[in-house]
Amino acid sequence: MKPYIYLRGLRIAEHTVFAVQDGQKTYYDPTFNRRVAYSSGQQVKRSVLDLLADELSEDRAPITFNYEVNAKLELSNKEPWSPCDPAYADQLIGGWMRAQPGVVILKRRSPLSISAMRPLHPLLVSMNSENLTFDRSDRPDKHPVRVLNAAGEEMSAGQINDFLTSRQRTLPRRHWIPENSRTTGLFVFDVAIDLNRLFSVSVNQHEPELTEDRLKILRDGGWVASPNGERLVAPAARRAELIPALASALVDWHITSNQARTYSPQTMLAVAISNNASRIAGAIRADLSEENTQRAVPVIEPIDGVELFVSLAAKGSIPGVSGSADAVDQAKEKLIEMMSAYDYEQ
Repeated sequence: MKPYIYLRGLRIAEHTVFAVQDGQKTYYDPTFNRRVAYSSGQQVKRSVLDLLADELSEDRAPITFNYEVNAKLELSNKEPWSPCDPAYADQLIGGWMRAQPGVVILKRRSPLSISAMRPLHPLLVSMNSENLTFDRSDRPDKHPVRVLNAAGEEMSAGQINDFLTSRQRTLPRRHWIPENSRTTGLFVFDVAIDLNRLFSVSVNQHEPELTEDRLKILRDGGWVASPNGERLVAPAARRAELIPALASALVDWHITSNQARTYSPQTMLAVAISNNASRIAGAIRADLSEENTQRAVPVIEPIDGVELFVSLAAKGSIPGVSGSADAVDQAKEKLIEMMSAYDYEQ
């Protein structure tokens, strides 16, 4: 069996936003001269690892956040520390890096390579802007108003009334929030799973993933050395716990950083799974219309060497497809089958 599994997922986003700290994330597509929304690979990875921990009913690894106070009593951020412990599922699957003064850097690259969730085609998504209000004007007696003068002092009720009268102004209990971007359309993401590294850690101390002390703890805990002695492999019982949880996380993940007003289920329309990276993009793709080059058509097409799972919801967005109610569950079962069939101790 080939040591890689490739997955492509197609989702529909409905009037939502992928990030709320600085507004919608976007990039410019020069071919079709459009600015389009996306969710970063880091955000997708975080969402996958969150769901993985939920599926296992395990806590995520504790991260140490470091700060430093300098001679001027100024507080600054320093590099956070990971525990570098593959006993935590999110560390084993997500990887880690720990750099601290006077100690060799510990670094593990994640066995998952995860793309951004981006438009299936720039012409199959839209961006729009809306103005919002935070409004409590219906009960002004229940919501106080605080006004500061130029000196930073709080004004009295009489001073506020005098100011409003002289300037012919009002003080509504309403906050205006302008130009909030939202996106709608078909979005795709890709994941490559390196089965050779999925449930194992390197024992190499020239570029270490773990300290010798941690490796000894793993050996004592039942981790098995690979035949060439280069890696330690997680026990079979632990792999049996992780495989179905990871399959669910890769298919069912959802963005958890959105606010309530931006919620969209971002329904999974189709999943393609293969050992062949060059074929998987053809199974879920978009074609330009032959009549109009400014129109794209979403396509879901069976291709040799690609397992394709199409949900009933896809019939509302993609013409000519045949879906099934349990397509997403079938995709999970296929991932479980492929990950379970691999010989991790070879």
